[in-house]
Amino acid sequence: MYQVQRASTSLFLPIRTHQYHVRQWSQANQQPPLVLLHGWMDVSASWQFMVDALTQTFVDQRTIVAPDWRGYGLTTGPQTDAYWFADYLGDLDTLLNTLWPGQSVDLVGHSMGGNVVMMYAAARPQRVRRLVNVEGFGMAATRAAQAPTRLGQWLDELSAHQQGSNAMQTYPDLDAVAARLRKNNPRLEPDRAQWLASHWAQPNAQGQWQVCGDRAHKNVNPYLYRLDETLEAYRRIQCPTLFVQAEADSLTQWWKGAYTRQQHDERLHHVPQLQTLTLPDAGHMLQHDQPERLAQALYEFLN
Repeated sequence: MYQVQRASTSLFLPIRTHQYHVRQWSQANQQPPLVLLHGWMDVSASWQFMVDALTQTFVDQRTIVAPDWRGYGLTTGPQTDAYWFADYLGDLDTLLNTLWPGQSVDLVGHSMGGNVVMMYAAARPQRVRRLVNVEGFGMAATRAAQAPTRLGQWLDELSAHQQGSNAMQTYPDLDAVAARLRKNNPRLEPDRAQWLASHWAQPNAQGQWQVCGDRAHKNVNPYLYRLDETLEAYRRIQCPTLFVQAEADSLTQWWKGAYTRQQHDERLHHVPQLQTLTLPDAGHMLQHDQPERLAQALYEFLN
C-alpha cells in the first residue's frame, strides 16, 4: 500500500447544521492558509498524494487543510434528499470565518470544487488571495425551454429516492473498492488505489465496504445552469487565477460534443487575471495522475 509521507490530523467543526471533517497537514502562518476542495463523489484524502509531493519549505510556511464536503467522507449532518450548489459556498464561507476570520486564503478546487472556488472568489473577492481551478469546467449551457422537463426529472428522482435509502454502493472488500477506483481512472497506480480506497469507503455493519457518500448527490439538480450568471461571476474575480487541465480531454468525452473544451476556453477569457496550464499524461484526476507536477505548479503559482 502507498506509504504516506505527511500524515494528516482530523478536525471536526460545526458548520451550518453539519459536523464537518477537515483534514489538516500542517499549521504555520508565514504564508496564507491553503484550502484544498475536492470534487463530486470524492473525499478530502484525494489530495494526499499531491500534499506529499509539496516541498518541505512550502509545507512549513502555511496551514494546509481539506474538508469533506457535506454528504461526503466523514462529514455528517441531517439526512436530506437533495443537495444545492449554493450550500457549498455557504459551507466554505463559514469554514473560513471559523478558522481564519477576516484573513485572505489561497483556494484550490478540483472538478466540482473548482466550480465552487470560482463562484466564491466572485462573491467574496476580499477572502481569496490566489485561486487555482483544477479541471472545474462547469456545465453545458442550457435553454429556458428545458426547465419543465428538468423539474419533472427531479420530481421523479425524489420519488424514487424516498422509496430507497441514502446508502451508496457496497463492495465485498477493500480490494474491490480499489479495483473500482482503478476502473474509474486506469492511470491510478495500484498502491495509491489501495490507500485511497480505505478513505473513499468504510466497512458497514454488515461487513461490506460502503462508499462514503450520500446517494442523493446523484439526483439531478432542478435548476438550469445559467451561463450568463457564470460569465458575470468570472468577470468579477479579482485575484490571480490558475486553471489547470489534463492533456486528456475528459470534457468532450463526458458531454459528447454538447459542450466542448473550446467553448470552455472561451468562457475563461472572461477571467481578468488568468493563467492556464496543461499537464501531460493525465486525466481528470490530476492530483492522482500527476501529483508531483501539480504540486510544482502550485508552488510556482502560489509563491
